[in-house]
Amino acid sequence: MSNKKESSKKLKGSEIVLKALQDQGVDVVFGYPGGAVLPIYDTFFGQNSIRHVLVRQEAGAIHAAEGYARSSGKVGVVLVTSGPGATNVVTGLTDALMDSIPIICLTGQVPSHLIGSDAFQECDTTGITRPCTKHNYLVKDVNKLSEVIHEAFEIAKNGRPGPVVIDIPKDIQFAEGSYSSPDPSKIKPHRLYSNKNKIDESKIDQIINEIISSKKPIFYIGGGCINSGKKASELVREFVDLTGFPVTMTLMGLGVIPAGNTQSLGMLGMHGMYEANMAMYDCDLMINLGARFDDRVTGRLDSFSPNSKKIHIDIDKSSINKNVDVDIPIVGDVGNIVEQILKIWKEKKYKKNKEDISNWWKKIEEWKKIDCLNYQQSDEIIKPQFAIERLYELTKNQDTIITTEVGQHQMWAAQFYKFEKPNKWLTSGGLGTMGYGFPAAIGAQVANPNSLVIDIAGESSILMNIQELSTAVQSRLPVKIFILNNEYMGMVRQWQELLHNGRYSESYMDSLPDFVELAKSFNAVGLRASKPNELDDVIKEMINTNKTVIADIVVDKEENCFPMIQSGSAHNEMVLNKDQKQDKKSAEKGRVLV
Repeated sequence: MSNKKESSKKLKGSEIVLKALQDQGVDVVFGYPGGAVLPIYDTFFGQNSIRHVLVRQEAGAIHAAEGYARSSGKVGVVLVTSGPGATNVVTGLTDALMDSIPIICLTGQVPSHLIGSDAFQECDTTGITRPCTKHNYLVKDVNKLSEVIHEAFEIAKNGRPGPVVIDIPKDIQFAEGSYSSPDPSKIKPHRLYSNKNKIDESKIDQIINEIISSKKPIFYIGGGCINSGKKASELVREFVDLTGFPVTMTLMGLGVIPAGNTQSLGMLGMHGMYEANMAMYDCDLMINLGARFDDRVTGRLDSFSPNSKKIHIDIDKSSINKNVDVDIPIVGDVGNIVEQILKIWKEKKYKKNKEDISNWWKKIEEWKKIDCLNYQQSDEIIKPQFAIERLYELTKNQDTIITTEVGQHQMWAAQFYKFEKPNKWLTSGGLGTMGYGFPAAIGAQVANPNSLVIDIAGESSILMNIQELSTAVQSRLPVKIFILNNEYMGMVRQWQELLHNGRYSESYMDSLPDFVELAKSFNAVGLRASKPNELDDVIKEMINTNKTVIADIVVDKEENCFPMIQSGSAHNEMVLNKDQKQDKKSAEKGRVLV
């Protein structure tokens, strides 16, 4: 009866949008108004169930929604106008697609009768966003608007999460139509993924037998474990503990296994740990849980972990056997599959003799002695690694969320900041989006008002979305920006040094702003440390200031990020800080990896 009553009541399209968001449990929207969404903004006026965070550019809205979604586990929601409003979110949509972040992006569109006429602020939003979304819609019937929105939420968070665009013409926002409450049973089954997939017991037995017989095993943990939810990470930790196997994580998987866990080898890949990459190369069994075989991990494909049997569990069928052929492919939700494995393991009382892998651990301990993160700190200049170490030491006892931009600072943060929990590390992995970190920190702060949220930035990447300082101040968000300032596009400079004989073409940042004064001009707080003995005091003041803060940390201009897999090299051929040279033959072969 209630459904019939509800559907008989006519609402304007803009009212349907608001009610649908309310029924989906949305508590915040990140957006920027414009002509094609004014009816929706008018409906938002005077209501207090959904908070609106006004950004300064639409890219800030989509990245803020990403930070909100990743730190909270909820769906991030964006509202932008047509034309440039829609095109400004394309980078963020692609970022969310590659890193599997659930986003609903509501875009305005010119009135239906003007579509295709080159009207003011018209663009083919669904055409433009088709390659960079999980799904998209152009709403042509106001009576279908609520169903579209509800379906979009299910698609965004179901299976491998991702972004969904809903393009709503202005006349649809004004038109009256019926409203339908959320009803997942009405959604077309082919658009959804069942995460309740059960695998054959025989396949689980096969996996367990491989685990038991292995002599040199390793877990390879990716962001899919975090996307699967809190319980999935807990189950993965139990699985890892049960076996006693070493474990390494991708950039996106940091935090699934606590950094302090004795079985953790840290991050692997291009700037990963020496011991992690060597173990991946030499292992006889690789258990991949929710990770892509990304080029930043594999190095040269024909030399990637050549002697191992590979088990790959991933929710996305298209990611299996895409880059690397595996021996036991399992399509399914990581949490669900691991839970089934643990159940069978306990029921059949399987047991792995940890003594079987004692020699393997001895070998790993020898690799650890290389001390691949070693650097020399001086009394005169702040090394970027030292800055991150001090930041970690002074924030580790707080509920801290770290975001980053993209570049050297991102890799140093991944290497030197120790993450003990999932959802505390937010970075752009697949797309590598400069300008991601600060708006993502804004979104994370909105979702976690009592947390200490810090964007570890570079002076180049922070300038990509520096206008969002205005957003943070207006919204009274005490986000901290911790800039490792070396006056260069650091990673670009590093590659130019190693690959292009030190020809630093357009990588030096001249005419940088005074970040302290810049912060003040936005009514934020600006701090600076230029000497190692100033660093701790600046970090403490930054932490204790209940306002938006920029901490400008002046670091060594020439420091490179090591260890590093050389371009075109295998993942066991790593350059260490003490041996900074580039194999030119390999470099020529693999410049595509740059």
